[in-house]
Amino acid sequence: QVQLVESGGGLVQAGGSLRLSCAASGRTFSNYHMGWFRQAPGKEREFVAFISTSGGSTYYADSVKGRFTISRDNAKNTGYLQMNNLKPEDTAVYYCAVRQSPYYSGNFNNLREYNYWGQGTQVTVSS
Repeated sequence: QVQLVESGGGLVQAGGSLRLSCAASGRTFSNYHMGWFRQAPGKEREFVAFISTSGGSTYYADSVKGRFTISRDNAKNTGYLQMNNLKPEDTAVYYCAVRQSPYYSGNFNNLREYNYWGQGTQVTVSS
């Protein structure tokens, strides 16, 4: 199994920045594709960003493209989500999730693609 722990959330004013971290343990992190999702109150969990095992491929939701950057450091077993120019509508609980490479079907924006999830970290953006 893989254990994922997110950190870095908090309260920030609109236009500010935060960097979320996702620390992985239990398995070889470099064998797992990683995604970030978020869930706002009363809404479904939605895709934010994806990064492949090596970091060579990344994808973003249109709502965050140009403002958020996903990255990973496999040597540190950690993934990141740099969030700049935050907006009140970015307020949500942010989750990282992973899927082992051989079992990945390519649906990077589908939460059912991922079989390990962190507990989430709250991001609140004030206007």
